[in-house]
Amino acid sequence: MYFLLETATGKFPTYFVAVYVVGFMAAVTIGSIAWYNSKRPAGWENADRPDFVPKVDVDAEQSSETPKK
Repeated sequence: MYFLLETATGKFPTYFVAVYVVGFMAAVTIGSIAWYNSKRPAGWENADRPDFVPKVDVDAEQSSETPKK
């Protein structure tokens, strides 16, 4: 109840909380993409990748970054 009164009177730091909420959502999104692009844990080897997760080709990126002598 205290937080509702603080929010209604304008004393509650809404921008401060908004930064945490946006940061949490970004962390969950980035973490989900990283998890789907990692090796599958036991039992998930044949699971399909969701359509909204981009495919990251690590081998192609590493070969272009490696300097050739």
